Amino acid sequence: MELRVLRYFLAVANEGSVSRAAAALHVTQPTLSRQLMDLEEELGTRLFRRSSRSTTLTESGIYFRRRAEEIVALADAAQAEFRGQEGVITGDIAIGGGESPGFALPAEAAKRVQDAHPGVHFRLYSGNGNDVTERLERGVLDFAFFIAPIDLSRYHTLELPVRDTWGVLMPADAPLAACERIRPEQLRDKPLLISSQSRVDTMLSAWFGEDIHRLRIAARGNLLYNLSHMVRQGMGYAVTLGGIINTAGDSGLAFRPLDPPLEATLTLAWLKSRPVSRAAAAWLQTVRELITEN
Repeated sequence: MELRVLRYFLAVANEGSVSRAAAALHVTQPTLSRQLMDLEEELGTRLFRRSSRSTTLTESGIYFRRRAEEIVALADAAQAEFRGQEGVITGDIAIGGGESPGFALPAEAAKRVQDAHPGVHFRLYSGNGNDVTERLERGVLDFAFFIAPIDLSRYHTLELPVRDTWGVLMPADAPLAACERIRPEQLRDKPLLISSQSRVDTMLSAWFGEDIHRLRIAARGNLLYNLSHMVRQGMGYAVTLGGIINTAGDSGLAFRPLDPPLEATLTLAWLKSRPVSRAAAAWLQTVRELITEN
C-alpha cells in the first residue's frame, strides 16, 4: 500500500467526487479511478459508493479514512523532521488532551518554541481521556494531557503546577446560583450533565457518596462546549471543570465549586517506548523551564 495511493483516497473522500479530486491532484480521472479500485481489491472491501453525482464512503471507507489520515500525518511529520538543514529544528508536534484552563502553560511553551524555531508546527487534538489514550498508544500523538485520576504507569509523566477545580455550570438565574458552593445533597434530585468517561463516574460517585448511575443523568458528552448549550436551555446542571466556559458578564451562565472541594491535576504524558523528536524535545524542555519559573 503506497502513501501516494492513501493521499489519492483521502482526496476523493474529502472532495466527494473522483473528477474534482483528479483535478486537484493533477492526474487523469481514469488513473485515479483505477488506483481506487486497486486499493479496494487490496483491502478486500468496498470503500466508496459511486453514483453519477457523487462518491461517498461506505462504513468500511469511513473506518479506513481515519487510519489513512493517521498514516499520512505520521509520514508528513517524519518528513518535516528531516527536511530542515543540519542543526535547524523543524517538524510537527502532535498534542492531545481534554479542555482545561491549565493548557495555558503548554501553549506558552509552544509560542516560545515557535519563536525560536519557526520550522516547528503544532497539531492539537481535543478529546476525552479514552480517545486521547488510543491516539497516544498508536503514535498519532507525541504528547497527551490527562486530568487525574488516571493510570499513567506506562508513560513518562510531568505534572503541571496547576489545579483544576470541579464545580457546577448552570444558568445564571438557576436557584443554586445563589449558593457560593454546591454540596452533594443539592444535586441528588437535579438533572445532571456529565462526562461520558467511566473514570469520571468513579470520581463523582465517591464525591456524591453513591453510585452515579442512580442519579438523574440528563445527558453525557466528551467535551463541555456542546453540553453548555444544553445548560443554557435549562436541561440540567453540568458537573465539570471550571474556567473552560465563559461565565462572566452577560454570558447567562454561572459556575459554583463543589463542597467538599474536588480538584484535578493536569499531567503531561508520553510513551516510554517511543523516543521523542528533536522538535518535541525542545518543546518538552521549554515546558520544564516554565514549570521552574512558576
